[in-house]
Amino acid sequence: MRVKRRSRHRKVVKFYSTCFGFREPYKVLIDGTFVHHLLVHKLLPADDALRELLSASRAPPLLTSKCVVAELRRLGKSHSEAFDAAQLVATASCEHDKVVSAVDCILSLVGDKNPEHYFVATQDSGLRAKLREVPCVPVIYGLKNSLFIEQPSVQQRQFAQLDEEKRIHMEKSEFKKLLKASSEGKTSINGNTPGVVEKSKFKRNRAKGPNPLSCKKKKPKPQPSAPQNQGPKTDGDAKRKRVRKRKRSAKGSSQAETAS
Repeated sequence: MRVKRRSRHRKVVKFYSTCFGFREPYKVLIDGTFVHHLLVHKLLPADDALRELLSASRAPPLLTSKCVVAELRRLGKSHSEAFDAAQLVATASCEHDKVVSAVDCILSLVGDKNPEHYFVATQDSGLRAKLREVPCVPVIYGLKNSLFIEQPSVQQRQFAQLDEEKRIHMEKSEFKKLLKASSEGKTSINGNTPGVVEKSKFKRNRAKGPNPLSCKKKKPKPQPSAPQNQGPKTDGDAKRKRVRKRKRSAKGSSQAETAS
């Protein structure tokens, strides 16, 4: 079950990185409700829990705002621990002279297109519903001692599909400019200059030769041995053989005399 959940989260992160350009290190914008949830269920340290959730190579930086911290202060002793923890988190610069609600502050930081590529972590169901209408805002929430990423909404998927189609297809203004240029003879409709033969885009892979790694090495040919006795040997080379003379015994010599 945990493996399936992790694969779903990876697909969501890949969707936002592919369609909307999210890159590491991911920035997570948290509100007071999410800080309180982390402390109650002891999901600490929070940056390690979020790094595992996003399958990131390094811990994502956590951000909040001064309006969120001010709202936690107004909640009193019930959220005093969350207020102390929120003061330790880095604050994103919001352009509010007067303190506003945390929901309005986060919506202003995200804007219409989320230019800072924030992951918004919140337990507020009303804020999550509003963020689903923004095209490129991934939402993180907690359920007991586990963290989840919301699946992209229908509006977000439609926006991503339309944006991809715009990148693929040519706009009408660009097509009119191209027609005008082709009528003047500067370029053709396919973008090539007239009178120039278009080179083939794809080249055939021709055999360049056998792979040297798959070929056997040539065996060296045996060299003919040098003929023997090619010339007279010198005195130093020639070895003298010792000739032994057989001595006849006196008994054998006497028998030979008598026989004669």
